[in-house]
Amino acid sequence: MRVHVCAVGRLRAGPERQLADDYYDRFTRTGRPLGLGPLTEHEVEDKKGGGMAAEADLLTRALPSGALMVTLDERGRVMSSPDFAAMLAKWRDGGRQDVAFVIGGADGIAPDLRARAEASVSFGAMVWPHMLVRVMLAEQIYRAATILSGGPYHRA
Repeated sequence: MRVHVCAVGRLRAGPERQLADDYYDRFTRTGRPLGLGPLTEHEVEDKKGGGMAAEADLLTRALPSGALMVTLDERGRVMSSPDFAAMLAKWRDGGRQDVAFVIGGADGIAPDLRARAEASVSFGAMVWPHMLVRVMLAEQIYRAATILSGGPYHRA
């Protein structure tokens, strides 16, 4: 199952970019034998300042055709890392070819795009900068692969 991260904004060179890339690379190596990956990042920018509606349009165009869409949203489901891993495994084992995690911009994800998601995940009630959410998601995707592989990275 291919994994996609579709996000508003560009991660420029710096610590967030380095962390995200490191976890993406780790996931690709760990996930491949498990039928997970590769991971592809799709970055979109609303250069015209159209707000959430314009961002939703750009994100929709970035989504791979037929992908299962998962939003990262404060209203989403809070879950443990093993539950997140089990969710990915369920989708993979159910024959899903692509899963796309969607991260909105500073104002979040437009309600109409949020409503089309098959799942929504939250990293808690706190609001996180969308660039940090991308790094946190990358780490959790990698962690999920290590959990599914039985590796020692996750210690519950």
